[in-house]
Amino acid sequence: MNSSANLAKTPQQAWDAMLAGNQRFVTGTLAHPRQDIDHREVLAAAQLPFAALFGCSDSRLSAEIIFDVGLGDLFVVRNAGQVIAKSILGSLEYAVEVLQVPLIIVLGHDDCGAIKATIDSVDGKLLPQGEFIQHIVENIEPTVRAAKANGVQDIDEITALHVHDTINDLVSRSKVVREALESGKLAVVGANYKLVLGDIHPLVMLGQVTL
Repeated sequence: MNSSANLAKTPQQAWDAMLAGNQRFVTGTLAHPRQDIDHREVLAAAQLPFAALFGCSDSRLSAEIIFDVGLGDLFVVRNAGQVIAKSILGSLEYAVEVLQVPLIIVLGHDDCGAIKATIDSVDGKLLPQGEFIQHIVENIEPTVRAAKANGVQDIDEITALHVHDTINDLVSRSKVVREALESGKLAVVGANYKLVLGDIHPLVMLGQVTL
């Protein structure tokens, strides 16, 4: 089944396709595109995703479902709390340099468990037992501490700040991403996903892309 996603070659076209897919998800008019046997067989030769998505590993945040896309449409990278790491940077650089996606979406969500764990840790209410859980908390902690210093306590407001900080970290650390942005070949959008409503709310838009 064809859709605007098949034609998404520019940052704006890719963003429009993502918005259209999410609207179908919200309204329950899902197209379930490019999920048939024939398409699966065609994709065995190569992948040509039109966007990359870096999001939280939360089980309620299945990218292909909430954006109503099919096999081969998205290059998806996820970890708890969407925390930047070398493996994440390498994966996103691969999406930009090799797969030449015109769009990266960094997607947070409301009531995020990783953000809540970090808030509790900063407040002295929680000490993660896992060494690598603590690593995630430590990466989110600067955002939480800065938010609290400015009087921000709400978990969803802190999550929005974390999305901003994640994108700043991505762009500042990755020359590949930064140069693609500067050339106009790439846009980076930070957004928040609402678990109950199922819709996304843009928070940051870098590059040649608008609502």
